Amino acid sequence: MIRFLFTLTFILILFSCSSAANITDDMTPATLIQRGQEAMDRNNYKAAIQYYQVLRERNLTNIDLIITAEYHIAFIHYKQKKYDQARTEMNAVLAYYNSPDEVLYPQHFKRLAQIIIQNIEEKEKNRRPLFGN
Repeated sequence: MIRFLFTLTFILILFSCSSAANITDDMTPATLIQRGQEAMDRNNYKAAIQYYQVLRERNLTNIDLIITAEYHIAFIHYKQKKYDQARTEMNAVLAYYNSPDEVLYPQHFKRLAQIIIQNIEEKEKNRRPLFGN
């Protein structure tokens, strides 16, 4: 029994350490984006969000990188089926495009955010009872 508890504790410690992002001060925006994507590909959403949060925090004057970070964080919440949170965050991404500088921003995130919001609405529509129970 003690051996089992020791093994279980070791596995939990190992898992909790592996879920954290390994972020250094010298990471470039491209590296943070790449690491965030790699973490997402491994379904390590906690680490992915950490990479994108650091990307945003380190680039507060670069709207392209802010939009990139915020879109990816919202997409992670969508993947986690946190639809209300994802919709709110996607709408915040779309709000950046309500400005005269809209054409200067990465257009693919605008379109992707619109698609995700539409997907959320369709999922919610399909979950509603037909007879209003």
